[in-house]
Amino acid sequence: MIALLHHPWPWYVAGPLIGLFVPALLVLDNKSLGISSNLRHLCAALAPRRVSFFRYEWKEAGLWNLIFLAGVVLGGFIGGNLLASPVVAISAATQADLAALGIHDLAGLAPRELFTWSSILTARGLVLLVAGGFCVGFGTAYAGGCTSGHGIAGLANLERPSLVAVLGFFAGGLLATFVLLPRIL
Repeated sequence: MIALLHHPWPWYVAGPLIGLFVPALLVLDNKSLGISSNLRHLCAALAPRRVSFFRYEWKEAGLWNLIFLAGVVLGGFIGGNLLASPVVAISAATQADLAALGIHDLAGLAPRELFTWSSILTARGLVLLVAGGFCVGFGTAYAGGCTSGHGIAGLANLERPSLVAVLGFFAGGLLATFVLLPRIL
């Protein structure tokens, strides 16, 4: 079993498993998959009654979701530290594209030129963190949910706003990848 966890699963196995999680949540407890609402639940738990937006019964609405978030973080830690493969398969074309952007060290799970303290604490790194964080936070709030909520749960429920949101997520990702990042990096 451990050997099975040391390698990435093919899309045709992982995708349906993630997809089946949505109806399982709905059937078992009438819950909808999503992560972005956890920020509101955390704020309601940590700063109760100070802001009207956070005045609700977060334990009823979000306790299960906070447990799910804790599982995601714990699973990410286990997968990234205990089960991680030291080699990430990156195509030659992607390596060439990254080299053209000045990213050459592809050892590990993330490029060191972008994800070390010395690179994050530069002007470029701070701009990427602050601007990227703002865009993700604003987009999530404006769209009424995150990529997992809209892309997995919303599309599975055939919700038109989720389709519009997912198209917006993809358009934003393409814009950032092909227009913004080459100018920033």
